Amino acid sequence: GFRKERAALEQLRGHRNIVTLYGVFTNHYSANGPSRCLLLELLDISVSELLLHSSNQGCSMWMIQHCARDVLEALAFLHHKGYVHADLKPRNILWSAEEECFKLIDFGLSFKEGNQDVKYIQTDGYRAPEAELQNCLAQAGLQSETECTSAVDLWSLGIVLLEMFSGMKLKHTVQSQEWKTNSSAIIDRIFASEGVVNSAIPAYHLRDLIKSMLHCDQGKRASAEKALCSPFFSIPFAPHIEDLVMLPTPVLRLLNVLNDASLQCEEEYEDILEDIREECQKYGPVVSLLIPKENPGKGQVFVEYANAGDSKAAQKMLTGKIFDGKFVVATFYPLSAYKRGYLYQNLL
Repeated sequence: GFRKERAALEQLRGHRNIVTLYGVFTNHYSANGPSRCLLLELLDISVSELLLHSSNQGCSMWMIQHCARDVLEALAFLHHKGYVHADLKPRNILWSAEEECFKLIDFGLSFKEGNQDVKYIQTDGYRAPEAELQNCLAQAGLQSETECTSAVDLWSLGIVLLEMFSGMKLKHTVQSQEWKTNSSAIIDRIFASEGVVNSAIPAYHLRDLIKSMLHCDQGKRASAEKALCSPFFSIPFAPHIEDLVMLPTPVLRLLNVLNDASLQCEEEYEDILEDIREECQKYGPVVSLLIPKENPGKGQVFVEYANAGDSKAAQKMLTGKIFDGKFVVATFYPLSAYKRGYLYQNLL
């Protein structure tokens, strides 16, 4: 696994949606003698943890779109290079706070298309039908007629996106007889269910995108490149407040700090600005500070740190602090939107 993963990551180096391999070292102190280790970039929260926090409500459309686009771009790149990831699941998709995108990790089962060396690929619940068949035949000592191709990754992503939308683990659903008979009807039912927070939004594009990835026949399954052309990606969504709490970035947004009176009095405004800068610098160098006097974003405080580590420390310490008699609410904020001067109008 180690050599294979290292080779894959070296070949796939440089894509923003694939974890970066910095180097290799030997750990001489492990219990079972020296072991070879990969030194990878430090990433943040996984989609698996985000699903836990969404507590059966499902993730926001903004988050689903962000994740789908990032993972499809990673897959388009690695499939173009002839690789199959072969273990796509929520645990293997992680958020990068520094680069503000989702990245693919864990290439331990990956293989070059046409050179599959292990018969048991993918994880239960995210396994494509052709990989399932191959497994069963391998257990019986038989060879499968069909090769597993890059299409297995699209199947797994389809299930991940369906779980993000519904907020439910679907392992038992996708292993049921009903799914095998008519998965399309089950997907329709999930999209029509009242319990799903997103049902008010016309989510047909997402539903169709997911269906295009979940064809039982791998030949009919959309490729990553084709999936990226879905009209779902042309809809502009805004992040929910929960998204901005869950996904760290180098920019912090403080709510409930200023009232209109202090925005209008220049002297008071300057004093407050100074106080906030002083407080925020305790956690790391502040690159920029912005307090808009007009909407959108009126009275919100935006603090840009040099790195996400500092903004995470600040978010922890500032949330719930009392400033000028008011409880501060600290969320993160997309650096790309902040740099463009784009302020989302989503208050508590």
